[in-house]
Amino acid sequence: MIKQFIFSFIATLTFGILFNIKGEKLFYSALGGGISYLFYYVLLSAGYSQISSTFFVSILIGTYGEVMARVIKAPVTVFIISAIIPLVPGGGLYYTLYYIISENYSEALKYGMDTFQIAVIIVISILFVGTISKFINKIKKSADADSAREP
Repeated sequence: MIKQFIFSFIATLTFGILFNIKGEKLFYSALGGGISYLFYYVLLSAGYSQISSTFFVSILIGTYGEVMARVIKAPVTVFIISAIIPLVPGGGLYYTLYYIISENYSEALKYGMDTFQIAVIIVISILFVGTISKFINKIKKSADADSAREP
């Protein structure tokens, strides 16, 4: 399990370097990638499906990104995009295209649908967390404005 964390951390760190993330943002974005794959691995080992594991970890990534964006004072996308890298279904896309080229369309459809579902789950989960975060911020701003108006 530690090995998966380390490799995911290094892969995310490398991704961050390629995308010119600097300083403590680079470290924390790589930490998010390590954490995301660690939790994904734990959920898969506990018997959760690939889809549900991806869903829960994507919610974790979205929450991590929102929190780190406020703590480090950086854009949320710096942390979310980096932390998602270990979950991106690259293998599924590879096998989808491989089976299309091999003219094995039933396998291509199977891998293609799985890959599509995982990609959609990642997007929906992160949008869900982002929407809730914006809603909470709106409520806080409204409460602050109301308290400022009181004599």
